[in-house]
Amino acid sequence: MNLRRHCLLLLMLGVALVCQEGRTVAQQKAARKPPQPDPAFAPVKDDPALPRVLLIGDSISIGYTVPVRKALAGKANVHRIPSNGGPTINGLAHIDQWLGRGHWDVIHFNWGLHDLKLIDGKQQVPLDEYQQNLQKLVERLKKTHARLIWCSSTPVSAGTQGPVRCNDDVIAYNAAAKKVMQQNGIAIDDLYAFALPQLKKIQLPVNVHFTAKGYQTLAGRVAAAICKALEKPATAK
Repeated sequence: MNLRRHCLLLLMLGVALVCQEGRTVAQQKAARKPPQPDPAFAPVKDDPALPRVLLIGDSISIGYTVPVRKALAGKANVHRIPSNGGPTINGLAHIDQWLGRGHWDVIHFNWGLHDLKLIDGKQQVPLDEYQQNLQKLVERLKKTHARLIWCSSTPVSAGTQGPVRCNDDVIAYNAAAKKVMQQNGIAIDDLYAFALPQLKKIQLPVNVHFTAKGYQTLAGRVAAAICKALEKPATAK
């Protein structure tokens, strides 16, 4: 009887080990499973009857890309650059690739939060260099003859986690960008002023990013700015 019981216990232990090993293998497979692609980067099949819009920007723009597409469904083909736009130095390196050879009717663009990010106590791209880079980028964008919209950088809350950023720098970099845009006659979508009074409701706590509802809110503003631009006559080539 004791031998039978002992054998039964060994059998149960073996089954448990097999089950545990199965779970471990399943967990390993799940861990190796590649992350799902961000729908913001999904290819867009153009409706040739609609204007083409390009969004350029960092992760904030990635967050509002999909809701902007939905808001402009049936009104415009909304594309975005295939990556995080990063700082202006990244923009200068990739702008030709991002613009491609196709025609753009509207380009809604932003750089700033990565430029003003502090690295070893200094901005990644100093303010004067940021302004010079923006001028070069604007000159390139103007060659597309698209209707251009500059989007100001969104606010940074105190104590934000992640890369160190200061909201005073956001204000200063936005002011520098505004000068460049005014000198070049480019429309401004002031997303900073739009987001600031409702920041606690739409931004994640101690984070530069926004809630899903927050991105929906930003998208409504961006879509409205694009619609307004589309109503204007096209720039002559």
